[in-house]
Amino acid sequence: MRSRLHLVPAALVVWSTALVGLLWTWWAAAALGVLAGLLGAAAHRRCAPAAVAVMVTGPVAACWIGFQVHQSTHHPLRAQAERGASTTVHFELVDRPHPLRTTGFGSRPGGVDSVVVRAELSDGAEIAVLAPTAAWRELLPGQRVAASGTLAPPLRAELTVAVLRVRGPPLEVGRAPVWQRAAESLRAGLRRASEPLGPDAAGLLPALVVGDTDGVSTRVVEEFRTAGLSHLLAVSGANLAILCGAVLLVLRLLRAGPRGCAAGAMAALVGFVVLAGPEPSVLRAAVMGAVALLALVLGRERSALPALAAAVVVLVLYDPALAVAPGFGLSVVATAALVLLAPRWAAAMRDHGVPVGVAEALAVPMAASLATAPLVAGISGQVSLVAVPANLVTGPVVAPATVLGVAAAVLAPVHAGAARVAAAVAGPEIEWLVLVARTAAAVPGAAVRWPGGWGGGALLIGVLLLAWAVLRLKRLRVLAVAALVGAGLVLVPLEVAAPRWPVPGWSVVACDVGQGDAVVLATAERDRAVLVDTGPDPVPVLACLRGLGVRRVPLVVLSHLHADHIGGLAAVLAEVGVGAVAVGPSRRPRWAWEEVRERARAAGVRVVELVSGQRLSWPGLELDVLGPRAGPVEDANTAVNDASVVLRASTGAGRVLLTGDIELAAQAGLLGRHADLRADVLKVPHHGSRYSSAAFLEAVRPKVALISVGAGNRYGHPSGVLLDALASRGALVLRTDQDGDTAVLLGPEGPRIARRGDPPGRN
Repeated sequence: MRSRLHLVPAALVVWSTALVGLLWTWWAAAALGVLAGLLGAAAHRRCAPAAVAVMVTGPVAACWIGFQVHQSTHHPLRAQAERGASTTVHFELVDRPHPLRTTGFGSRPGGVDSVVVRAELSDGAEIAVLAPTAAWRELLPGQRVAASGTLAPPLRAELTVAVLRVRGPPLEVGRAPVWQRAAESLRAGLRRASEPLGPDAAGLLPALVVGDTDGVSTRVVEEFRTAGLSHLLAVSGANLAILCGAVLLVLRLLRAGPRGCAAGAMAALVGFVVLAGPEPSVLRAAVMGAVALLALVLGRERSALPALAAAVVVLVLYDPALAVAPGFGLSVVATAALVLLAPRWAAAMRDHGVPVGVAEALAVPMAASLATAPLVAGISGQVSLVAVPANLVTGPVVAPATVLGVAAAVLAPVHAGAARVAAAVAGPEIEWLVLVARTAAAVPGAAVRWPGGWGGGALLIGVLLLAWAVLRLKRLRVLAVAALVGAGLVLVPLEVAAPRWPVPGWSVVACDVGQGDAVVLATAERDRAVLVDTGPDPVPVLACLRGLGVRRVPLVVLSHLHADHIGGLAAVLAEVGVGAVAVGPSRRPRWAWEEVRERARAAGVRVVELVSGQRLSWPGLELDVLGPRAGPVEDANTAVNDASVVLRASTGAGRVLLTGDIELAAQAGLLGRHADLRADVLKVPHHGSRYSSAAFLEAVRPKVALISVGAGNRYGHPSGVLLDALASRGALVLRTDQDGDTAVLLGPEGPRIARRGDPPGRN
């Protein structure tokens, strides 16, 4: 075995031992490590360096990892956690508190209301602390803390002995180490320096540089994920390589010797790890960089592969939980691809006449994207088809943006103006990243769904290996290329001439926005439609509008001001041309009303009030406002729901009744006023809750019932009783959690339906 590969088997043994221990049990990890050591001893004559490495690391991994897994499984707190005991615990924080984003629902706004942080007990055992944001967000690694809470069992595949759920502030808080306070000062300075940038860029720059994602919007996160750029939102080894490379370049320009360069780069390495925190990819890159710098000092420069293998051995032995950390796996696999695949692919391209710079620019993102694709698919349940070109066009700006961001962080405590200048210079690069991610995510079919978990990852590995085998054989390669070209010649014109979505002639579309509402009403103009509610998050409603080709929205109607109906408003205002935002008489909850006014004001869009009896019309669409007559007098969810705007829409597919979240009282009020509720299509109130009366359903008598509801929601929506009541009245029930985006259009015998993704001809 070549010398550059002799540590690879040892790294695989250590990693596999940790995986088996975490996913199965401690004795299996011990058995695997001992077995690997015996195999290494038996093979030491044929491949001495690799066999010796396995012979040493196998038993070490067996003893150390098996012991840690056994200790975590039998820790006294684990037994208390199984009983849900309440207790007071003293611990030391291991990393910074990480915010947990929640989707708004009802009167509760979305955002960050809790954090999770790793902590270490005095005996070395690790716990996870789930606590409220207000009192815990500013804590730093190294602080000693005491807190009271309820214990809960941890997830299986980790060394955490228990989860401590805390409802209030910590009881005791010690002082953080001086270097952690200094690092937090630098991070805070970077956030302040980034504030003058645009909203998206101001949140993205700290995320790119130090992994601080607090200011990154949900929309940006989803767009980067779809575009295959989510690795830029988490600090990684790439940041470390860029920073150390910049330091080495400066030192070499100053004619520093090998030891001076290594010392300067090592100082930058240590400083950046403290600044960014002990993330898995940062630790991997730090250990790998330390090994490479040691080789530089000793005058024995080696390839990156032994350094990577050594990093895996050291880090997994230090913290076996890294073996199942997604960030660690992605980092190692991407680095291995850049070391093993990218140079060969670049050389092959150069042999075929591709210029040197272009060949390397193409090979690097292709190698990294393809190698990490199985892991990404298993984690996210999707495969990005635009990842390679997106990474190709963003690659040149990542390094300067990172260096400028670090400069802004370092300058902030010294001179705030200089820090703002550095951040401003990084602004165009950050805006370019946002633009590329947004554009790539908007490409039709940018990401395709894929089975998640271990099975999905293994399936994609099989597909990639099969494709590689086919392309290796000349005859099969020709057939494969011919098949792809033929499919393209047939499918592309068919998709252009007769696209499956949007279905021609659609009148109403219930968008799949999760646990929330968003309904699109077509006008006679192709790209113009009215939007009723915007869902809880920006990404789904924007995807729905893009899929329908809607570019102009003369009116956005917010049925009421609950978070699951207004969450996507800001993104809609920014993405499409909106004429006005309409609300009913309700101004509750107050935070939501202020947010709607602020979003509309920032976009230069008027906010108008709809009143009962009002009629609005556009070519091909008329809206009659049936209620409410008054707003709620309190913030209670039921009162705000009953103040929902109720609309009767006259569309090309017939009458549509849009009911917001009205419950029994509002339904009785409509019946008492003898409002004409007959409709061909009913947008079922309140996501299909049980609070719909039989008399109300009888008055509507819909042929089609649309239920906008999130998959696996915790509210029990839709109610089985309601589903039975609708079915007994002959209504065709459609649910966005099962059917996705659902369109209603005129058929030969009344309304017919089409689902996004349906094969041609299905109704």
